[in-house]
Amino acid sequence: MKVHFVLPTEGTVPVGGYKVVYEYANGLVARGHEVTITHPFCLLPSQVREMKRLRPWLTFAKRWALRRFTPEAWFKLDPAVKLRFVPWLHRWFMPAADVVVATAWETAEWVATYEPRQGRRFYLIQHFEDWSGDRDQVLRTWRLPMHKIVISRWLEAMVAEQGETSSYITNGLDFKAFGMDVPPQDRDPHSVAMLYHQAAWKGSRYGLEALKQVQAQCPDLKATLFGVCAPPADLPPWVTYHQLPSQHLLREIYNRAAIFLAPSLTEGWGLPPAEAMICGAAVVLTDVDGHREFAQANVNAWMCPAADASALAQGVLTLMSDPVQRLRLAQAGRESIQRFTWSSACEAMEETLNKK
Repeated sequence: MKVHFVLPTEGTVPVGGYKVVYEYANGLVARGHEVTITHPFCLLPSQVREMKRLRPWLTFAKRWALRRFTPEAWFKLDPAVKLRFVPWLHRWFMPAADVVVATAWETAEWVATYEPRQGRRFYLIQHFEDWSGDRDQVLRTWRLPMHKIVISRWLEAMVAEQGETSSYITNGLDFKAFGMDVPPQDRDPHSVAMLYHQAAWKGSRYGLEALKQVQAQCPDLKATLFGVCAPPADLPPWVTYHQLPSQHLLREIYNRAAIFLAPSLTEGWGLPPAEAMICGAAVVLTDVDGHREFAQANVNAWMCPAADASALAQGVLTLMSDPVQRLRLAQAGRESIQRFTWSSACEAMEETLNKK
């Protein structure tokens, strides 16, 4: 089967949704399929109109020649996966395939216009992307004539509210890239890690405020943040920040942390806290739909209301002062997260893409 994934931009920096697509590409190639991933230089109509000028074409040509659109700096793709870079996502630039998969609402608008030779149309929905588009505009793409695939039960329910059906395929996790190197009992109980993100829905402002409250009561707090963007200008001196950490360093960060803090206001699924669970950290996270895919309050995680810095701080302080509970949650988290394998996810994806 020829499978074609259509991403919304270049893949040069780590993005959770892109990582999921790249994992599927690797898994499907390993199963004998021919996989192509297309990255566009322009996505929105306003950007496409700019291509009437020479300078954007020169920039596009330079990036294409230097392959400055691939994820090779942060993700290892199977060499058999074909990577394409196109000016924009018009059907003129699209290859023939058996199936074509939109991966964001903007790409769904393009994929809906493709010809039959470019494949049966699927739509991988990983979040409700109202941060990048009008709510009604996003929902309209969910009603387009293509088979929907969702990664969470809450997204499945939202799609159903639009009168549409979908296939539910939960994410997998990379148990080779992530694993427990330092037993939880050997970690400094005052060490906390957190992803920092500039998007408001990631809740980093609440996470930072929670850490400040923790530090006020626990001056020897060892807080480590990481992210794609530069650190915030007002980052306290007692916080260590790693911009674009390597895979090896990210595993180290997870393994040094006794506690991982995930303050998102919403999540499609929530890869970082799940990766931290693999590595043996106890997780304190918000009680939002995407986190509930793998976390249960007081079973394998400490869960707090969203947008509540004080509740997040209290969760961290509780686990710091209660090693029995911290170790219990860390162990339960590590055991329960083992069921989310890419092998089972890719098998389900293969079966879904084979549907007529």
